[in-house]
Amino acid sequence: MSPTPRHYVGRLAPSPTGLLHLGHARTFWIAAQRARAAGGTLLLRNDDLDAIRFRLDFVAAMLEDLRWLGLTWQEPIIAQSHRLPRYRAALARLHAAGQIFPCHRSRRDVLDALSAPHEAGAPARGAEPDEPVYPVQFRPPADATLPPLTDPVTCNWRLRVPAGETVAFTDGRAGPQQAVAGRDFGDFLVWRKDDAPSYQLACAVDDAELGITEVVRGDDLIKSTFRQILLLRALGATPPDYYHCPLMTDDAGTRLAKRHDALSLRALREQGRKPEEIIAEF
Repeated sequence: MSPTPRHYVGRLAPSPTGLLHLGHARTFWIAAQRARAAGGTLLLRNDDLDAIRFRLDFVAAMLEDLRWLGLTWQEPIIAQSHRLPRYRAALARLHAAGQIFPCHRSRRDVLDALSAPHEAGAPARGAEPDEPVYPVQFRPPADATLPPLTDPVTCNWRLRVPAGETVAFTDGRAGPQQAVAGRDFGDFLVWRKDDAPSYQLACAVDDAELGITEVVRGDDLIKSTFRQILLLRALGATPPDYYHCPLMTDDAGTRLAKRHDALSLRALREQGRKPEEIIAEF
């Protein structure tokens, strides 16, 4: 007897820290097409946890631009800022299970340790920039008694990754992917000392609790996927499928970012471009 297929649930997850550009548009359009082809549901999550760069006018702009492009989603829109108690509950579960530890080291401490000759976890020459691999010597002993979680949280907390374990998944576009915990990525932040959840924790909790069956996003986030798989496992949840899209670049070969105002959907609209013209270029 064959298993009953899951109802497809995908998501768009724009961050209101700037105007959406062509790269965002293509990724979101691909996500919408995959949800439509599967006869599934598409949610929209407002990733509004970046208190420094978040702006309400960017929220309004991203919704207007996505609708102008012809994208639709199931209401209501999900705001991460409204889900903070859910992320804190997940942090408490990780703490109770001894999966996390407090970190009082600065980024400079980590980089200085990794600059030592032959230091395990040091980034390879020419490697893409990423969160530096947390030095294993900075970890507290696995059997150390954890201090209680404070309210508010006033120090960083990291997930203790299973060093030496290969984490693998098969990407819907890029095929088999794998990374070694402790070598390709290290113990990573799940909660920050400014009392905010990390991107990794918020995404993992949302994908699990909202029933996301496939995450469609840019391939610059493949390494984040390994981290989120470990978080989902630690929380007793099944990871969704993943489909990582190639990034768009400008004429100089530089990946598009929100600073590329000339290629923002807002600028293209003001130039008189039509949604169908832009979609035809994807």
